Amino acid sequence: MNYFLNMNYFLNMRFLPKSLLTLVLAGLVLSLPASAGLAQSPSERGRVLLSDNCARCHAIGKTGKSSHEAAPPFRAISESFDLDDFATRLERGLTPGHPDMPAFKFNEEDAHAVSAYLRTIQE
Repeated sequence: MNYFLNMNYFLNMRFLPKSLLTLVLAGLVLSLPASAGLAQSPSERGRVLLSDNCARCHAIGKTGKSSHEAAPPFRAISESFDLDDFATRLERGLTPGHPDMPAFKFNEEDAHAVSAYLRTIQE
């Protein structure tokens, strides 16, 4: 067993007061990297959201063809939508333009992340 990962090993150490040990352990935990979702930049989070929710049909990168014939590539979305208002539209919910597309509604943070990513790929 790895004793450095066993909390009982640390708590049974006689040479450190438990209050100091608690502070040391708390510091170690707080120094660990944040979760992947929290550590991402807004535009990277937007890319992940589009990858998870939209990439089955839409091309979400600077290049590539959409897999669904009726789905425009997102790098050209500024031709159809004002990107300054797009985050608000995502928060209110997107109504499908065709029967294959599901309705989407993003929270404020995710909507702004998607909008930030879309700005990075526009033609």
